[in-house]
Amino acid sequence: MPAESNFQDVTSSTIRTRTMPQLSGGSKKPRRWIKQYRTETAASTASVLSTITAFPLDSVKTRMQTYPYAGALDCVRVTYKSEGIRGFFRGVLAPLASVTLVRTISFSIYQRSKYVYSDWMKKHLNFCPLEHVNKTGALPNFGTIACFGAAGATAGSGITFIACPFELTKLSAQVSVLMANQKNADPHKQAIALSYHNKGTFKTLANIVKHRGFGGMYTGLNLHLLRDTLGTGIYFATYESSKQILTTFSGKDAHKNPIAVLAAGALCGIVSWALIYPIDSVKSIYQRNALMYSKGQKVPVPKIAFFRRDMYRGLGVSMGRSAAVNAVFFSAFEFLKKRINAIKDVD
Repeated sequence: MPAESNFQDVTSSTIRTRTMPQLSGGSKKPRRWIKQYRTETAASTASVLSTITAFPLDSVKTRMQTYPYAGALDCVRVTYKSEGIRGFFRGVLAPLASVTLVRTISFSIYQRSKYVYSDWMKKHLNFCPLEHVNKTGALPNFGTIACFGAAGATAGSGITFIACPFELTKLSAQVSVLMANQKNADPHKQAIALSYHNKGTFKTLANIVKHRGFGGMYTGLNLHLLRDTLGTGIYFATYESSKQILTTFSGKDAHKNPIAVLAAGALCGIVSWALIYPIDSVKSIYQRNALMYSKGQKVPVPKIAFFRRDMYRGLGVSMGRSAAVNAVFFSAFEFLKKRINAIKDVD
């Protein structure tokens, strides 16, 4: 899911920019490159920072999904005892490498899709969601939720094909020690599992290709696509709607109310994970199992079961991670953007 594209707070400013005429005339100083792309620069830097900060929680979540533990604290204790601090950061390079690309593309698709859907609704339904959300005192309605949800789903489905290999590599690194230490496992599967033990990101990716071919990089793509399409749609719809409610009742613009932005970001992550978590659990289990099979061997697909307790292992950790990622991201993003804006233009 974004799994979590956190660029949404620039939405209203983008709308204002498109609807306001550009002033011309007069000499203007050349703008520095970093100021021209301040949103992308601040967002990518903040994404890396938030990913590193919350990655141990992501590692605990994945381990709890794929192996039985007494709880989150038990998972932390066992991991630290057997692997040390390094164990919590296994596989961190993959998301660091993909976070900028995936989030930038996700936001770009979301922004374009949002305007396409809004224009279509204005033309055929005589209702423009983007105009509605910018009205003072306006609250979310079915039209705005549908527009933002559809745009989010489009973005989620678009980034799946880029994110899937990176996420598979990350998962492999996170559970490689656990796979290698399995007892009473099939000798052939055990040998394959041992080949992933203590490998770096790129060696892990090469190992996946070795055992499962180039198509192996997209193991679990259908489940990944389902999760990201639904999850990102819910994520954006919840974010935009909750931010609109919070800013309306506070009487402040979103850019002048950072608490509303932070709260909306944390809430959308929590809501989306809570609703699609069993899909993510099945994806993780299927990908873990597939790593112990060779190319051509059929891997059984676990059944998605909502409201079954074992499908929600690690949910609390995941929601805590989501809230932490958003809090760190938005704090860093706003700080960096202000600092970049303060840079003087070229003389």
